[in-house]
Order: sequence, then C-alpha cells, then structure tokens
Amino acid sequence: MKPKVLVVEDDLDEGNLLRDLLVRCGHEAEVAANGDAALQLLAEHDFDAVITDVHMAGLSGIELCTQVRNHHADVPVIVTTGHADLRTAVAALRAGAWDFLTKPFTADMVVVAVARAVEHHRLRTELRRLRRALDATRAIDGMIGESAPIRAVCELIARVADGDATVLITGESGTGKELVAQAIHRLGPRKDEPFVAINCGAVPANLLESELFGHLKGAFTDARRDRPGLFVQAGRGTIFLDEIGEMPLDMQVKLLRVLQQRTVRPVGGDEEQPFAARVVCATNRDLEGEAEAGRFRLDLYYRVNVVTIDVPPLRARGGDILLLAHHFLRRLAERTGKPIDALSPDAARHLLDYDWPGNVRELENCIERAVALSRLTELQVDDLPPRIRDHQSTHLDLDDEDPSQLMTLGEVERRYVRRVLGACAGNKTRAARILGIDRRSLYRRLEDVVAEA
Repeated sequence: MKPKVLVVEDDLDEGNLLRDLLVRCGHEAEVAANGDAALQLLAEHDFDAVITDVHMAGLSGIELCTQVRNHHADVPVIVTTGHADLRTAVAALRAGAWDFLTKPFTADMVVVAVARAVEHHRLRTELRRLRRALDATRAIDGMIGESAPIRAVCELIARVADGDATVLITGESGTGKELVAQAIHRLGPRKDEPFVAINCGAVPANLLESELFGHLKGAFTDARRDRPGLFVQAGRGTIFLDEIGEMPLDMQVKLLRVLQQRTVRPVGGDEEQPFAARVVCATNRDLEGEAEAGRFRLDLYYRVNVVTIDVPPLRARGGDILLLAHHFLRRLAERTGKPIDALSPDAARHLLDYDWPGNVRELENCIERAVALSRLTELQVDDLPPRIRDHQSTHLDLDDEDPSQLMTLGEVERRYVRRVLGACAGNKTRAARILGIDRRSLYRRLEDVVAEA
C-alpha cells in the first residue's frame, strides 16, 4: 500500500504544491486547511505521517502536535515554519513533533523527511503487532507452539482482545479452548475484572437458567436467598460459556434474548438487570450443522459467531507435539523431583506418529504417566501408554514384504532427525535437545541432514 500523508497548510497554494510533490514520489496525500480539519481527517482515516505549518489561524501547528501525540501517538508529525526560530523548534519537539523543517526547503528535504517519518510509523506499527502477538503466545499458558496454525490463533487473539465483540472458540475437546478464552480476557482492558466460566453441558438443564441469570428468594424450593447469576457476577469482566452446543433448546431461546437485550431476568423476578460482561463461547460441535439438524438455533449461532477462533487439533500442529511434550516433561520433572530431562529418539518418534484424538490434554496425561514410571534420565518407549507404544503409524510408506524397500538403521535415523529439524523450523539447538544429544554430536554424526536444513 502507498504511504498516506496528511498535509496541514492554511495557504492553499503551498498545501497543493506539497501534496503534488508527495503524489509524484509515490505517496497518497490529502490537504487540510487548518488544525481542526486535520484532526477530523485523522479521526476518520489512517495516515502514516503528518506535515504541518506552525503558524495557522485557529489551532496552531504546536497545538496540533500535542493533539496528535495524545490521540494518534504512532503518527509522526513534521513541522514546517518560515522562521528559523530555535524556540519554535524546541516547542514543536516538546509537543511531540517527529521532525522540523525551516522554509525555504527543497523538494528533496521534504521527500527525505517524509520517507523517514513513514518508515518510523511502519516500524512502530509492526513492533506493536509483534509485541501483541508475542504477549498472546505467552498469555496462553500451556499452549506452547511455533506451528503456523498456532501462530495464526495467537495473532487473532491479539487482534480481538481489545474489542467487545462476542467470540466463538471452536475446536476438538482437549485443544485448549478455555486457555484461549482466558488469553482474550488477560490481554484486553477487562484483565483486572472477573473471568467467570461455566460448562453448559455439565449443569443440569433445570439449574442452568438460575446459574446464568440468578434467582430471587423463594423462586423454587431451595432458593433461600437472592442470588445473582454469572452474567451479573462477571461484572465488567468476561463470561465464558463453554460447550454452548450442549445447551438445551429452551435455554437457547432465553440466552438469545439476553444477548440481544444485554439484560437478564432472574428466575422468579419481573425486572430486567443489565450486565456489562463480554461474552466468549466455545464448542467442540459444528454449530452450523447442529442448526441444520434442528439441535441449535440458527439465530443464536449468528449472534455468538461474531468472531470465530478455530483452535487446531494437536495432530495438525506438527513439531509442536515435541515442544509441548518437553514443556510438560520439564514441569512434571520439577514437581516430582525426578532428574528426567529428555525424550529418547524412539519415544519422540512414537509421539509424532500418534494421532492424539484427546489432543493436548491427552499428551499431558501421557507425559505425566511416563514421568511417574520412568527410572532413567530420559523417557523411553516403554514408559509410554500402550495405546501410543503399540500404535501403528499412518505415516509409514514402506512395504515390509519387499526387502529392497527396507531401510538401514542409519537411514531411519537420518529421516527421523530430518523430521525433527523440520518440526523445529531448522532450530538445531532445539532439535539437538529433543534428540537428546548436543549440537556438536548432531553436526558430527548427521552432517548431511544439517546441511539440508
């Protein structure tokens, strides 16, 4: 995209000259006749830089710098003036100006100053994006990974965290949907407010309405006092409706009304109570398919499906399996006091070959069992659960009835190391740690694989 520059100049001829110069140099440019008009344009459009005169009727260039700094901090401002006044320059820089040009200036001076300002803006924007993505990755405790699907999830979390839109998190059981919901909460402006979660499939249907919306004393047999529901208890925080696809149809009707009106009516009550919490939902079902089958209301599906975050299954995350396994291994070894610090290559191969229908939750259970049984400093195949140890890999492409197709142990080792290197995105230090050897041994024994990586 072309850089977009806002020229603020009350002399129309000078403003048009600057605009034409910038357009010839490959920029998009607009002219504002005064500071107030500039602020209006900044509120309505995205600009990469502003170039403004100091002396203008109404809002001065110095005052404009202050306003831009306060409300559009990432947009650099270049101030121009016809007076080589040091005090004016200092005042502009203190007000937040990025650069200062004294008239008369050449076209080259303007082009260079604008190019530097635009580059500064883009670098700040990219750094902020990367910082948010990194914060999102750190915020999802236990969801370790470097695969493309997980990076996409983390980036989407960072993009939606600041908003109020309802989020629907989809994915198989055990993929970490609640961890994603917690990350959205922690990264947003509601992080200091409550995070309230409920599994809609774990609460009996006759109690779910009371849990969500609250009840008044005497509303039913055991209602001995007024009790606010979770929507109200969440305050200005987040309410997480896990497994919303398990909610009975009659409750779906009531929930739809609550989400539309942003109010709840306690069981046994007549008055509506407003709530301010953000709503995040999760499901392991195909809600669109459930709606077509008549098991989920289509209008509720559209209401909760404002932003969708699809958490990938573990089998689609490649080398993340080994990164997660080592994460769990270190944590469990510290907790149990066992001196276990690695997976054997054969055990790692079994973990990569397994399909993980229970996803991350199953992997954590597997490593916990292996740590409990292990007597060595690295986990062995025999430490793994039988279903993983005896699993027949779907990735084998050898015909064991044809001896000419069988591989030597050396070739098996080379192929496995190549796969680990690929899973680690070429990071040889991490690959060596997963393989249980040091970098020197990796280079010495497998120079051909390292060269390919």
